[in-house]
Amino acid sequence: MEDLGLYDCPMPESFRDKFGITIFLAWLFYLGFVSRMLFAPLMPEIEKELAIGHGEAGTMFFMMSLGYLLAPIFSGLISSRINHLGTLKVSAWLLGVALLFFSFAENLWLMGGLLMVIGFAGSIHLPSAIATITAEIQASDWGKALSVHQVAPPLSFVSAPLLAALLLRWFAWREVLLIWALFGLFAAALYSFFGKGGEFPGRVVGFENIKIVGSQRSFWIMVILFAMAVSGNAGIFAMLPLYLVVERGVDFTWANTVIGISQLSGIVMVFAAGWLTDRIGQKKVMTYSLLLSALLTMSIAVTSGWLLLLVLSLQAAALTSFFPAGFAALAGIAQPSLRSVTSAVAPPLAFLLGAGIVPVLIGYIAEYFSFARGIFGAGCFMFVGPGLVVFLQLGDFDKQPGC
Repeated sequence: MEDLGLYDCPMPESFRDKFGITIFLAWLFYLGFVSRMLFAPLMPEIEKELAIGHGEAGTMFFMMSLGYLLAPIFSGLISSRINHLGTLKVSAWLLGVALLFFSFAENLWLMGGLLMVIGFAGSIHLPSAIATITAEIQASDWGKALSVHQVAPPLSFVSAPLLAALLLRWFAWREVLLIWALFGLFAAALYSFFGKGGEFPGRVVGFENIKIVGSQRSFWIMVILFAMAVSGNAGIFAMLPLYLVVERGVDFTWANTVIGISQLSGIVMVFAAGWLTDRIGQKKVMTYSLLLSALLTMSIAVTSGWLLLLVLSLQAAALTSFFPAGFAALAGIAQPSLRSVTSAVAPPLAFLLGAGIVPVLIGYIAEYFSFARGIFGAGCFMFVGPGLVVFLQLGDFDKQPGC
């Protein structure tokens, strides 16, 4: 295989030495993730104002996932010209601006277009962040570093519904989005002045690079595994407020509070998952995570009361543990110079399936049958994951430093 690393890479250092860079990237990831996750707890109010059905509500999440799908085309093109550092800045600014415009939008088509921009802006962060972390930090510390970065999703799942429950007491849903947009723009300005790391170019996701990555069976297995994990958290999370409010008759504020509290376990588990990944290996962590998550996701559809809160908490912990191991495994299926390609192509494809198509299916199943049936079906989809991990082949690329 040809050597594509034709530029100087940073010298990998310990996680402790690069802790500041990792924290800043995790902070940006968190702000961007909340920007997307806020739509789920706000969706009952959005449905009411816009007079749309559950299927149409699910379609809004699908539009966001379509924006994710644009990342393989543009993320490498952008990072190859302005480096990963510049791409991370563009991502932060674009998210804030798109969310700002969405808070004033009235037309459904315009809203759909802005959701695509929000999805796209979030998706170009990930490949540049992963490429930066795996280039700046030595391979033996990847599990820890990626765990810090991956704390953003579970923290978002906690804070987004709690923020919605709190702010909706005084503000309309549009004003909630406006407040978060201004907060995101302030963070983008800070990163533009003080951001470090990633001062090397990405790889254009051209046909030749896609051909190299796509020719590996393990790449497509990782796409499906990520889709299963994403369907269990972002996919279910998108429709969970509607499920509790509309089908279970739970008070809107209480539903978002319960969802937020139940996700606290994921924050704790993400650090343990990084340690476990470094200790017992990526494949074992992914197998156990998906197996437990599938069973717990199916249980969401058949439990209630305090037992439902317990199931939601355990499901969040089980799913969160997948991602540090998953991203470490993704870094191990291609040579260092193609890591930004694999992390640009795989997550958007997985997000389209897990956080785009799954919410739409759950929404339409809810219109004809029930939310519970749709959620149970998502759990069945995830149950196939542990069997697929057996066929996953990881090379020794995860031990190779470089960018």
